[in-house]
Amino acid sequence: MSEHLDGVKKIHLMGIGGAGVSGLALLLKGLGFEVSGCDLARTPYLEKLIDIPVKIGHDSSHVLEYSPDLVIYTSAIPESNPELKAAKDDPAIKVARRGDVLSWIFNEKFGIGIAGAHGKTTTSSMIGFVLEKAGYAPSIAVGGEVIDVGANAILGKSGIMVAELDESDGSFENFSSNVAIVTNIDWDHVDRYHTFQDMEEAFVRFADGSKADGSVIICADDAGGSKLIEALKCSDGGRKIITYGWGTNWDWSASDVLFHDGGGVTFSLYNKGGFIGKVKLKVTGEHNVLNSLAACAAVSIVGVVPLDFAEIIRNFSGTKRRFQFIGKKGKLIIYDDYAHHPAEIKATINSARNCFPGQKITVVFQPHRYTRTELLYKEFARALSIADRVFLLPVYSADEPPIAGVSSEIIANALNNDIISNIKIPFLVCSNREELFEELDQILDEGLLFTMGAGDVTEIGMAYINRN
Repeated sequence: MSEHLDGVKKIHLMGIGGAGVSGLALLLKGLGFEVSGCDLARTPYLEKLIDIPVKIGHDSSHVLEYSPDLVIYTSAIPESNPELKAAKDDPAIKVARRGDVLSWIFNEKFGIGIAGAHGKTTTSSMIGFVLEKAGYAPSIAVGGEVIDVGANAILGKSGIMVAELDESDGSFENFSSNVAIVTNIDWDHVDRYHTFQDMEEAFVRFADGSKADGSVIICADDAGGSKLIEALKCSDGGRKIITYGWGTNWDWSASDVLFHDGGGVTFSLYNKGGFIGKVKLKVTGEHNVLNSLAACAAVSIVGVVPLDFAEIIRNFSGTKRRFQFIGKKGKLIIYDDYAHHPAEIKATINSARNCFPGQKITVVFQPHRYTRTELLYKEFARALSIADRVFLLPVYSADEPPIAGVSSEIIANALNNDIISNIKIPFLVCSNREELFEELDQILDEGLLFTMGAGDVTEIGMAYINRN
């Protein structure tokens, strides 16, 4: 156990209803700590926290009631929060961020750390799933619920740990991985990374922070990943660089991609140019082919042979909120996806095109954070313009205050601009859920409906199905 946790018996987690914090709570409970928590609202993740007392709302009285030795919080909780201030004002209480505490656990194990702008939840889940099924009993901590596991965290019996790492607050730089993975590098989290170069430099530090005898697995077909490879070659770290991508020229490669109607994909797997065999996935999209290459590279380091990987991964069902089937309303098929960045939106729509050729695709998009919307509104419009119809909901602010002039309207204005799309698509800004439902009732009776975003848009699909 990490020296940082010496003398700690009781731990209180603020924001325990979130994907990352709830998973950490499960790990800490499994390690024998007395765990409590609180969050502003009830979330589905709280249903997994059996025997962990949870308060709804933040209040300084929680510090007195639970008398924790350690309080954990996320970057979404402001320093002015009364409960957090009460903990920091008490000299007997340690206070740490969620990422810091997870790194304390991770750094004591054979750690496989997955970072990147997109795909890290699915890649982490794939690796954890394969290692679990192959008998390696890993600990797993990911930012979404793994469908085949039914949880977002597992405390395994071995010394191996698979963890999805968060670049949004910089905490991923505290993880010293035996196997570090970078799925891609894209500009996001502009409140922390003011330029794309700032983000690139952070990923270099993350890779350089891996263990000296470790490996760094990088998507060589990603522009940011290619630059990272060159930067690492110039460093004195001595770590092994493992590449993956399209074709047959990388350490791990994919070609002959075949999409299946209704979902799923098959491809040819190569290792250093040598054909290994065919890999079949239940999950779909070119991005998931790349994710599976990263997973194959990682588990092969642990000892899983490629053909065993191919046999196991064919049963991987994915994670919730990643191209997740919600249900049907008549002939209308409804899916939900966490896509909240233009690259993710484009990947999801293209995947739907490949799986359901000829079907019309309607997207309900809820922008996440004002800062992201302000920076990327043109890119959002370009990505959304490849759908057949778009509905825009108000910005989900998360913890951010509004920015003057920034709303879903600026995406709508960009969609209306020929510079963004030469092919006009129908779009509408809806001020609330009821207005959206009324519009959907008038125009949709078949095709595909995708809800996209990182906020409460995930609730809309089932609410629309259940609506009279």
